[in-house]
Amino acid sequence: MRLSDRATGLFTFALGAIAAYAGTQLPPVPGQQIGPNVFPLVIGIGLCLCGLMIAFGIGRQFEEEAEAELTAHTDLPPEGEFVAAPGRFQGLRILIPPALLIFYALVVDTLGFFLTAAGVILVAALAFGARLSHALALALLAPILVHLVFYKLLRVPLPAGLVPMPW
Repeated sequence: MRLSDRATGLFTFALGAIAAYAGTQLPPVPGQQIGPNVFPLVIGIGLCLCGLMIAFGIGRQFEEEAEAELTAHTDLPPEGEFVAAPGRFQGLRILIPPALLIFYALVVDTLGFFLTAAGVILVAALAFGARLSHALALALLAPILVHLVFYKLLRVPLPAGLVPMPW
């Protein structure tokens, strides 16, 4: 099933509008100009802009040129032609991101942010084809960087769990 760019763009716009509206409903932090409402508001506005650009086909010309150049240099089948996945359950990979989000929500308070995020990143990277060495490096470094951003810049505490961060 293929969705039109207009439908996908309008859905993305609606998702951004909901995120922006939800962000405006968060209470401000006394004494701070930037509170917890800024992040969802910025993300929501960005999603709205991207959704409108998708819906109105802005940039489609570049995409068509890139696809034409790619098909001229590769042996890929034409767009719309079905190609069977190499594995039996390759189609089930679409369930990995929601399953990882549910896993994160259920165990982050117990294990803590670092271990949970590292596990989620490792599983996602391996499931989508990363080499083990790259997946391990990403799983170790990304949670530390994200924790630094949330803790130091945004001043949002994340669950410490079994492996608390040293700062």
